[in-house]
Amino acid sequence: MLTFMTFFPLIGVALILLLKPFNRESDELIKRIATGTSIVTFILSLVVLGMYNRADPGLQLVGRAVWIDVLNIQYYMAVDGLSILMVLLTTLISMLATAGSWTGIEHQVKQYFVFMLLLEAGMLGVFLAQDLFLFYIFWEFTLVPMYFLIGIWGGARRVYASIKFFLYTMAGSLLMLLAILYMGLSNDTFAVPELVAGRSAFAAAQNWLFLGFAIAFAIKVPLFPFHSWLPDAHTEAPTAGSIILAGVLLKMGTYGFMRFNLPLFPEASVTFAPTIAVLAIIGIIYGAIVSFAQTDVKRLVAYSSVSHLGFVMLGIFSLNNLGLQGAILQGVNHGLSTGALFYLVGVIYEKRHTREMSDFGGIWRAMPIFSALTLIITLSSMGLPGLNGFVGEFTILMGSMGSEALGPYPWIYTAFATSGVILAAIYLLWMFQRVFMGPLDNPENQALRDVNWGQLAIILSFLVFIVWIGIAPSGYFALMDETVAALVRSIGSAVVAMP
Repeated sequence: MLTFMTFFPLIGVALILLLKPFNRESDELIKRIATGTSIVTFILSLVVLGMYNRADPGLQLVGRAVWIDVLNIQYYMAVDGLSILMVLLTTLISMLATAGSWTGIEHQVKQYFVFMLLLEAGMLGVFLAQDLFLFYIFWEFTLVPMYFLIGIWGGARRVYASIKFFLYTMAGSLLMLLAILYMGLSNDTFAVPELVAGRSAFAAAQNWLFLGFAIAFAIKVPLFPFHSWLPDAHTEAPTAGSIILAGVLLKMGTYGFMRFNLPLFPEASVTFAPTIAVLAIIGIIYGAIVSFAQTDVKRLVAYSSVSHLGFVMLGIFSLNNLGLQGAILQGVNHGLSTGALFYLVGVIYEKRHTREMSDFGGIWRAMPIFSALTLIITLSSMGLPGLNGFVGEFTILMGSMGSEALGPYPWIYTAFATSGVILAAIYLLWMFQRVFMGPLDNPENQALRDVNWGQLAIILSFLVFIVWIGIAPSGYFALMDETVAALVRSIGSAVVAMP
């Protein structure tokens, strides 16, 4: 079932490639095929959710076969509490991003939707692969579609942004590849469960191996100071590219820390936890301060990702149940709220062809429905109680407050991280005030029309989950609870051994 879901987007790719390009009728059909394929893939992920047993902490729906016998490399796919929400997020965000591209893409339509579907397949593979070699192939594969999405359909500096994105991620991945090869050859297997069971074989080198994985994942998150590629990539990417980049691709980094670094290198995770927590807090505060200085709405939202993902990293390296569960849920929350913000910026950009805040003002009067929905999503991003962002951030702060891994005074980390919540309220409300409030005195803004039914459906799709998680998050926590508890138990001895 997991294999069918992962590779189903390739059926859409094959159908699109069979069509003749360069006429309006075929472009319309391409959009229908791509959107339909992403909808079916989302439905398949709901089927997977229905088959998932939340009481089982282990790997489920396992698909396993020998792939490269001489190196004992396997095709090994499975899902558990660490990945089930990431799979659902991937299919949801991909579906909404594909549907949101219907009016925004006018040239090379065929190639665009092919890359969108290929990217979805690659992202699903990253979250489901349980063999390190297979994981690395999916991980690297996702670079290619996103590189072309930014480089061909991006903004004025798209080539610079796409090359920077590709080089940063590729450079970090090479260190991870060396670590993978060392571990696989030491244990005669690349399967993650077997490597976890036999981690004593590479225990002496685990600090170096931890760093090999950590640098690759830190670049993807991105964790300060590896973040400089992100604002350019977000700003220059097409709207759907920004949605997927914020909604899913950045979560590949946080997922990698939880899937590989924590269980494979528990002692090293404890050793490096305070350092990574400090970097996370620097990212929280730095991202918020730099966001406040932006004049481009899209660039402000891009820098806010550096701040919000800092919370996720703090939760992961709290190394306890609350921290890890909060990190997973906050990853989902960030994907929904920031993905929605990027979509909203894309909608207004299509109408006005500018993202400078100084060009707006008084938009609420011209687009009341759009403005009201934007306000709710903005409040969710800043962590207003009753919406999704509050649940994730509060759980992370509670986890960091009680973390043994962060030393005798974990409340210091929590206190500094809390300042990020205050700063988020400042820069997000400041942005909303400049764009939507005030007099409507610009003739170009007076001519704006409110969202159409298609745009409204996409925005409401984001809002359903934003409100649902904010009001009733227990069902989401239940999906990951047993797996997270088992992971914390597996690294508990290392935490207790800390002086």
